[in-house]
Amino acid sequence: MTAAAYPVGQRDNEDVALLPFARAHLEGALKLSQEMSWPYRIEDWDVALQLGHGFVLQRDGTVIGTAAWWPYGETHASAGMIIVAKAAQGRGYGARLMDALLTSARPRTIALNSTPEGMTLYRRRGFVPIGIIHQHHGIPRQSQGTPRSGLRPMAASEFEAIARLDRAATGLERRQLLNRLFDSGDGYVLVRDGLLCGYAISRLFGRGHVIGPVVAESPTDARALIEFTIARLGPVFVRIDIPASSQLGEWLESIGLQQVSDATTMVLGTPAPWTGPARMFGLANQSFG
Repeated sequence: MTAAAYPVGQRDNEDVALLPFARAHLEGALKLSQEMSWPYRIEDWDVALQLGHGFVLQRDGTVIGTAAWWPYGETHASAGMIIVAKAAQGRGYGARLMDALLTSARPRTIALNSTPEGMTLYRRRGFVPIGIIHQHHGIPRQSQGTPRSGLRPMAASEFEAIARLDRAATGLERRQLLNRLFDSGDGYVLVRDGLLCGYAISRLFGRGHVIGPVVAESPTDARALIEFTIARLGPVFVRIDIPASSQLGEWLESIGLQQVSDATTMVLGTPAPWTGPARMFGLANQSFG
């Protein structure tokens, strides 16, 4: 990760240094997320490091805070993995990290998913809430029905079509992210009348597998993609993060994926335009969006 346009290396009167996030900080970042009971693996931190930019706060060689952001083209970005060690909270370190992140990422529009504890920090910097994300997880029950026609594993030759579909659904240029997710996971597509109209990715993440992104034209199509993906995963722990407006929550609960938490989607700037008809039904994760 790089730290463009921000004076890093500065220390406060407690000798806490603000530094660019580097591979040497991965173990410290992992310990922070474990302290917060966030189920990241060191591999998940490593992927984030390779795809994005970020900062750490370090005191006496120990990482006590992290913040990261991921560019989607020249106009938009997502932010996340914003953590301050419990023993260091209440001293302005979250604000210090967030101000460094904004200096680095702006003038891009920035979206993030906030816990209740973080909302005051983000509101003070101009972020406004635009939606709610529900996290579901568990070991899903397998469908006994016949898969819908048009569902199949993704072919490598379909990447460009998927990237176009994703941009129409999100308004974001996410080629680098999608390329990495497909490299590390399994992709599935829904084809109708010869046209690709939805996709889903499953990959190792956290306690098991995450399903996301999921892009489709309707809740029915999204459910079909998720069912198809679950059938290929078998009886494993699965996580999926969905917009509250997705109309999938009740069904996910019915198959054993319980809602365990929620987050507030916030944005600083003009939200990315959605051109449809496909839209996002499942996030890559709450940091990447």
